[in-house]
Formats: sequence, C-alpha cells, structure tokens
Amino acid sequence: MKLKKSSVQMVAEARARIAEVETTDLIAAADDSGLVIVDIRDVRERQRTGFIPGSVHAPRGMVEFWVDPESPYHKQVFAQDGKRYVFHCASGWRSALTVATLQDMGFEAAHLKDGFSSWVEQGGPVENDPEDKDG
Repeated sequence: MKLKKSSVQMVAEARARIAEVETTDLIAAADDSGLVIVDIRDVRERQRTGFIPGSVHAPRGMVEFWVDPESPYHKQVFAQDGKRYVFHCASGWRSALTVATLQDMGFEAAHLKDGFSSWVEQGGPVENDPEDKDG
C-alpha cells in the first residue's frame, strides 16, 4: 500500500515551518525560569531512560487537549503568559509533528531538534525516577 505522504515527509514538512532548538542551546537555557520544557515521550520511556530535570510530562496523545483552554482536559501549565515552551521526544520526530500541530492551533512553541537522545549524548542533566507517572 502506498501512502499519500510518508512519516518522513510529514516530519520534514513540520521541521520546515517550526522553530527548532539545538541541544547545546537548550542545555544552556535549562535553568531559565521563563522556559517550560515539555517531554512528550511515553511514561515507560521516561522511566527507562530518565528525563530532563524540571520538565513537564505531557503524553503525545494528550498534548492538544492539555494545551487547549476550552478542552475539559486543559492543564494550567500551558496557560502561562510569557513562557517559552520547548517540546521534546527521543529523536525529534514526534516533537516536530506535535509542535507543527500546536502551531496550527495558535500555540507558539519550539522543539528540541535532535531530541532527548542528543541531550544525553551532550551531557545534559538527567533525572531518574522509576516511579515517575506524570513528570
């Protein structure tokens, strides 16, 4: 079966129209109180590989609903004026698609270009909590 558009095409199109943050820049800014780092990986990924200290966990399947103030699932963490939001996944693919969708909704955000794997490779701090449920 041939798809109209491949996942690789979708990620490339998303990346062409969203803000991407380099790993070294996010590591340098991680302590900025105006920054909200949002981890969209599955809870099992966070438990297995750890997470960026202070990051907010928002499972990819719920992000649009948590961001939307009119949704019954809305989370206040996404209603903070003046904050800069940077989303991430493991390699930057899921977060690129997520941020493109959020941009379509009118929610401004960026994503960590090369994902959490790059964060770890470049020595970014990692917290481990096997009981982590919601970040």
